[in-house]
Amino acid sequence: MSSGAWTVATVAAVTAAYALGSRRLSSTPLSSAIVFVGCGVLLGPAVLDIVNLEQDAAPIVALLEVTLVLVLFTDALSVRRRDLRTGGFLPSRLLGIGLPLSIGAGWLLAWPLLPGLTMWELALVGAILAPTDAALGKTAMSHPRVPALVRHGLNVESGLNDGMVLPFFILFLAAIPGTHYAQEGVAGVFWRALVLSTAIGLLIGWLGGRLLQWSRSRGWVAWEWRQVYLPAVAAAAYELAVVTEGSGFIAAWVAGFACGFAMRHSPVGGEKEDPDRTVEFSETLGGLLAAISLLVFGAVLLGPALEHLSWRICLYAVLSLTVVRMLPVALSLAGSGLRPRTVAYIGWFGPRGLASVVLALLVVEEHVPGVELLGRVVAITVGLSVLLHGVSAVPLAERYGRWHEKAAAASPDLREGTPVPTPPARRGLGLRDRPEA
Repeated sequence: MSSGAWTVATVAAVTAAYALGSRRLSSTPLSSAIVFVGCGVLLGPAVLDIVNLEQDAAPIVALLEVTLVLVLFTDALSVRRRDLRTGGFLPSRLLGIGLPLSIGAGWLLAWPLLPGLTMWELALVGAILAPTDAALGKTAMSHPRVPALVRHGLNVESGLNDGMVLPFFILFLAAIPGTHYAQEGVAGVFWRALVLSTAIGLLIGWLGGRLLQWSRSRGWVAWEWRQVYLPAVAAAAYELAVVTEGSGFIAAWVAGFACGFAMRHSPVGGEKEDPDRTVEFSETLGGLLAAISLLVFGAVLLGPALEHLSWRICLYAVLSLTVVRMLPVALSLAGSGLRPRTVAYIGWFGPRGLASVVLALLVVEEHVPGVELLGRVVAITVGLSVLLHGVSAVPLAERYGRWHEKAAAASPDLREGTPVPTPPARRGLGLRDRPEA
């Protein structure tokens, strides 16, 4: 059996094994992310050497890119304007103030701890590790005892910040000599990767949403094909941006917004379409691919990085999950009226995940001079996040939920009690870790 066949067989076996015990494991600290990343380390070159980046580079990169495209598209598709109006002060502050501050803090702290990297390579570290991944701390963001305002804010923040960090990432890459984007110059990157890709995403997404509603109004499209249609729209936006030398990820993210808007504002038979009903297949597929991507991450990035640990890398990883996340959150929420425990809870649950892994591999493809050190820092930070946020999600959600119930009873006007629309569950398969009734 070829090495590629062994890779597919082992990945399938791990996925099937977890599926068989998923309900039992969902109520334990052993999250799906921990299981898949741990299995990845065992299957990688550090132990069994079944999954190897050198042997399987092309399919691995393709898998991670497809996963991120689907996640960016579906996350954006489900965001409504009311998400930023009702109780929107929380995600607006986290995204508008907290995200840029996190990038800047990650950049500055990397300066003394990661010698050997240039200024723009340090900036890349800050940008790559800024976006959060709600799937890695799902219990903390969906636990019924956690106030809806906090659950809603964390979900919206996680759904948008991976897309919002892309312009920073691309511009930092363009400033590094020898990369693909540097050849076009900052001006060329701005027009192609940002302006043109955004325009392509808006056009494909809006047209895709309108065409789906037009077909629905005539009874032409079957339910199951409506589900398949949305990944096709995401793929079209991505590929059209790539062939025009833009950013396929930005195009897919923007397409999600445009498609969701078109579907909600194009009534069929007097009834507006809720994209959340049509996106179920895309989210399930995205969840499966995200789980497999975490396994691949454990094999090709985390396992090798564990063999080259240094105190500088470990210290930066710890600071990235604490100071770099929690201080900007505290600053962005100053004067919001939220209690210190709520601010601390929101600051802690900023897990790093899929977006950071994919962006790190894109840097590998660009042959950035400091790619080895950069890749190790990202791998250790994400790996530590998978462990710490996964283990702490259930107990901290329970503890915070109990505090909120007591505080709400003592102070009926508690800011945390602001009513907000309940956000849909995100990225369910394999990563939700929610016990079934």
